[in-house]
Amino acid sequence: MALKLTLKPGEKFVINGAVIVNGERRSHLLIQNKVSMLREKDVMQQSEANTPVKHIYFSIQMLYLDETNDSSYYDTFAKRIQEFMSVISDKEALNKCGKILNAVNNGNYYYGLTICKKLLPFERSRLEYLSNNDGVDQDKKVEDNKLKENKVVSA
Repeated sequence: MALKLTLKPGEKFVINGAVIVNGERRSHLLIQNKVSMLREKDVMQQSEANTPVKHIYFSIQMLYLDETNDSSYYDTFAKRIQEFMSVISDKEALNKCGKILNAVNNGNYYYGLTICKKLLPFERSRLEYLSNNDGVDQDKKVEDNKLKENKVVSA
């Protein structure tokens, strides 16, 4: 089944590592075979990878888009997800991490990216909690401090 893309004027997207920009008008593309494709809104620049989950997302993105250097990107991914999983105790977040691991280990990078994106609100809430740290929940406080330490280490 073909992938149909409807592109806005000037919208950028990446196909197999090539950045492509749509022209001045709305257009439609049909992609007939399997490719690694991300829209501009889903592409993360390396400079944006400034939190643990964003580091995980960026490494999966690179595995997905650049198959020439899989081993170094996979090593980075494995290190980052292990670090992240070691500092959180939230069952739902850990479950998502397990799904990400399975997806990446099976070469289903796009699915891994979609699940990883769902971890961003969890991480954001924890990091915001730390900056407004007047909470009472000690378990959450310990988990959040570990997450903050991990952020400092991975930045």
